[in-house]
Amino acid sequence: MEKIQLTDFLDFHFLSNLKISNDANRVIFTDSIMNFEENRYESDLLLVRDNKMIPLTNSHDVRNFIYIDATTILFSSTRSDEEKKRRKNKEEFTSFYKLSLEVGEAIKAFEIPYPVTKISKLSDDEYIVLISYDLRYGELIEQNKKDDMLKIKEELSLYESVTSIPFVSNGDGYTNKNVSRLYRYHQKTDTLTALTDTSMNVSQYKIHDSKQKILFIATNTIKRPSLKSGLYEVDLVTGSMTTYIPEKEYEVAFAYYYQDAILFIGNKETVHGLNENCRIYVLQPKSNQITMVASPDMSLWNSLGSDCRYGGGRIHKVYNDRFYFIATNNTSSILYSMNDSFQIEETVVIHGSVECFDIVEDTLYFIAMADSNLQEVYSYDGAIKKITSINQKLVGKYVATPQEIRYYNDGIEFIGWVLLPYDYHPDKKYPAILDIHGGPKTVYSTIYYHEMQVWANMGYFVFFTNPRGSDGRGNDFMDIFGHYGEIDYQDLMRFTDVVCDSYPAIDTTKLGVTGGSYGGFMSNWIVTHTNRFACAASQRSISNWVSFYGTSDIGFYFAEDQLHGNIFDSPEKLWKHSPLKYVKNVKTPTLIIHSDEDYRCPVEQAMQFYSALVDIGVETKMVIFHGENHELSRSGRPKNRVTRLKEISNWMDHYLK
Repeated sequence: MEKIQLTDFLDFHFLSNLKISNDANRVIFTDSIMNFEENRYESDLLLVRDNKMIPLTNSHDVRNFIYIDATTILFSSTRSDEEKKRRKNKEEFTSFYKLSLEVGEAIKAFEIPYPVTKISKLSDDEYIVLISYDLRYGELIEQNKKDDMLKIKEELSLYESVTSIPFVSNGDGYTNKNVSRLYRYHQKTDTLTALTDTSMNVSQYKIHDSKQKILFIATNTIKRPSLKSGLYEVDLVTGSMTTYIPEKEYEVAFAYYYQDAILFIGNKETVHGLNENCRIYVLQPKSNQITMVASPDMSLWNSLGSDCRYGGGRIHKVYNDRFYFIATNNTSSILYSMNDSFQIEETVVIHGSVECFDIVEDTLYFIAMADSNLQEVYSYDGAIKKITSINQKLVGKYVATPQEIRYYNDGIEFIGWVLLPYDYHPDKKYPAILDIHGGPKTVYSTIYYHEMQVWANMGYFVFFTNPRGSDGRGNDFMDIFGHYGEIDYQDLMRFTDVVCDSYPAIDTTKLGVTGGSYGGFMSNWIVTHTNRFACAASQRSISNWVSFYGTSDIGFYFAEDQLHGNIFDSPEKLWKHSPLKYVKNVKTPTLIIHSDEDYRCPVEQAMQFYSALVDIGVETKMVIFHGENHELSRSGRPKNRVTRLKEISNWMDHYLK
């Protein structure tokens, strides 16, 4: 059996955005691959029909699409040389192409003079679009003053003027002058009609079956927004707007038309802070009465971590008086449905991760990572059937099977896993790596995680678990607020003890630890509180909660929520849970990996910890990736993803072998 190589992931296929045609005869999804030489991702559409895959596009930049009818799709793309030249010149527009699934030739349908993030068909001549609107020059685009707009964009590239928080967003850069607006586009007349003004920032919308109303979620564009959002409806006939839920009353995450009512996911009040699992509510439009109909105490989305995804897809759908949704239950993501009596039932259960799905006329397809396999398309008609076999790179290679370990701490049972090294023999000695997930409200499971499999193939034991703070086990389990680095640290150290006791082949003098985001915070915390690890690799970490408050795109609310302290009244609480406070205790050689455009855990967090380690004489190295953000390990440019994994692997090899 061959070894998995570090660069094998360059040949993986990443599947997303699966959709079924209205007649249920066609299934289309996005297939994304890496182009290492050009250092980018290439995405195109594939059609699944009669269990065969047919390429639909070859422009390598098609990530989403809609069905116009059962045999025609609409997708956005930059296909012509002229469009590419305009894009290079910083002109803002989105070109849409129409493709007949029977003829197979894409033709340009129309162009919207804004970046479009979502489009929906309203009629044969009309569409609803959600666009990104820059308050500084949006009106110039409306007035078709392209030269004036480009001149302002050039001037604005020299500086930023901010007047609100958050003023940055991870992956989007400086955003305080951008709002998402709803427009109605008339194709025949090539005109846009605004449905929302610049005082609203729209996050999601749904069109009513009658095509006469649009339901949407929005927040007000103010200096310091609340963390709750409003629920509104636009009447497309009269142009009037109805406020169903004013901002500041509910945290509305998703909303859908449901029978003659509105179903939404969110919370009104929470006991466990911002990460509390959402509830399901039904709102009666005529009376505006809101009733909570379900409180399943689980995340109503997929929280399972992996470094083998690129793109998203549908995670909820109302269909035939049932509400279908993906939710995280323990260490799997499962497709559930709720009937009109509000009873929740398991619909598709796999040992792994349901990534996205669609259902039409009781035909259900989904993309999943089952067991330790990469993404594939599956169907379900009472039984699960694998439809594609597009990911073949790992065939014949050693994919370590996660060995389950159950352990106890503070009277609580936990589950963890161990990957055995390549050619494992119990009489030999091996180094080992503890890998800690981010979040902290995410989940490790048995699905394929490339970096861990690489290390197992390099001759390491790799072990990982879900300490308190993780998702999948309800609100009480995930609530470590005010106790970061305390009970979660104890869980991880207990897990390390159990793993080392269970596998005598582990050389306990050669343990490494790594993790990203919260896992980076915990890596920093571990090296400041114990010397049992021979080396560490801290990725996109938090080291100082005091400075995190004012520099992260979520800092102004996340730090206080998670630590129960703030810079005004209780900075000592933030400092107490900051690894930087205890940095003088560090003896462990520590590698620091960060991105200079990470606005979730800003690069200053890495700089502070690195500078302190150098100052006290600890062996350290900092690698900063230019132009990358918090998603480096998951969707960073291919060459940087390879370099990142090489840096960590070389660091481990140097100190553990």
